[in-house]
Amino acid sequence: MMKDWGASDLHLSVGRAPMFRIDGVISEIRYRQLSDGDFRTLIEPITPPALWSTYMNSGDVDFAYDLPGVSRYRVNLFRQQRGMGAVLRNLSSALVSLQKLNLPDTLYRITDFKAGLVLVTGPTGSGKSTTLAAIINEMNQRHPMHFITIEDPVEFVHENKKAMLSQREVGTHVDGFAPALRSAMRENPDCILVGEMRDLETISAALAAAETGVLVFGTLHTNSAAKTIDRLISAFPVDRQNGVRNSLAGVLKAVVAQQLLRKKLGGRIAAVEVMFSNFAISAMIREGKSFQITNAIMQGRKEGMVAMDETLKQFVETDLVEPGDALDKAVDKDLFRQFLKERGLTPEGEVEEVPAGPGKAAAR
Repeated sequence: MMKDWGASDLHLSVGRAPMFRIDGVISEIRYRQLSDGDFRTLIEPITPPALWSTYMNSGDVDFAYDLPGVSRYRVNLFRQQRGMGAVLRNLSSALVSLQKLNLPDTLYRITDFKAGLVLVTGPTGSGKSTTLAAIINEMNQRHPMHFITIEDPVEFVHENKKAMLSQREVGTHVDGFAPALRSAMRENPDCILVGEMRDLETISAALAAAETGVLVFGTLHTNSAAKTIDRLISAFPVDRQNGVRNSLAGVLKAVVAQQLLRKKLGGRIAAVEVMFSNFAISAMIREGKSFQITNAIMQGRKEGMVAMDETLKQFVETDLVEPGDALDKAVDKDLFRQFLKERGLTPEGEVEEVPAGPGKAAAR
């Protein structure tokens, strides 16, 4: 049903009927409320026995599940107030190219990088894994290299083409991201993908790997290049932050930030910001002036940079998305409101200011 309906996620929760997320909106499907027995019947057979035992003890586990001929799914099992719950994310088993994702052509530059740190960022469910898989697939077809991925769980399975890919899963092949990163450095890698840079230890190991001349890809849950840099640096104790700024300024090559929006005519579209590091941006990072990076991206169009708010403005001007949806995703909301106002557009739910008449207060 997920495949037929175009659902990105399936939500199962004891005490209510299953729900699909379609084009970013959760919708209940016609089915009875799930009992504890229903949940076990649906989920236990597809869960590796050792992970089911872990789930029974800890109440939280992640794994990937293949449904041959249909798709591959990332599964999270958890406990909630009414009992057991699960979310299954639909990962299209067929890899999608950068071209088919309608991402900026400038991203092809990343596939030729040989060293440094590249970050793909965005909220949960924004398509980070799909974009990274497309980048890896492009590199796999073009470059003879050893590519190591460290994921939780492995989402897209890559065949060996020109590259040799070693895909390792946290909890199955390795104990954690940071230990796997350290061991990867002994495995003669050309490129390492870190599924999620979620803690200080992993971020430190990723920076160290990039400093040795390996190309490192990582993901974070931020929605702009400037916030990504702030998030990385703030993960460290204050007494280490100056050193981290210097390291990051030296190794950071690019940040790709993306968010998904609903299209007016159905489906979703990715709004993307692309930052390539240059002398000016490196200096901003080193000097703690990340607030200037958004302006540097605006000025870096000739270098292939794309600002998030410029992408959103283009979507509004071409009538692809609702103005209010674009405003929700905008980095500088005040400037974006001004942009909408200049075009006579008022986001749904907002009332345009009306000048006050004599003896009347201004209405909003």
